[in-house]
Amino acid sequence: MRGALLAALLMGAAAAAELPSYTITARDGRLIPATLSAPAGQRIKLNIVNAGRSPIEFENLRLRVEKVLAPGARSFVVLNPLRPGEYRFIDEFHPATGLFVLTLR
Repeated sequence: MRGALLAALLMGAAAAAELPSYTITARDGRLIPATLSAPAGQRIKLNIVNAGRSPIEFENLRLRVEKVLAPGARSFVVLNPLRPGEYRFIDEFHPATGLFVLTLR
């Protein structure tokens, strides 16, 4: 029983380690990079870093993603497998310039 539990924990840790991870940095009202390509059909992790002097609200309402970060804060979101296409995210506090497009292939 203990061996099975240990094996399950190790498999879970290995799966988490294999999760593709990408970093988006908010600075001066912009999201950097502005575009990113990633594989479709698998979970991905978006690390969000607010390197600016004001708060941000990283969001895509269609995907139910919404993160508010104070200056200097970090967070992340994990997206479940999605179909190929473009997914647009914005910084709600800087909607004219805080744009990010995730392209899944």
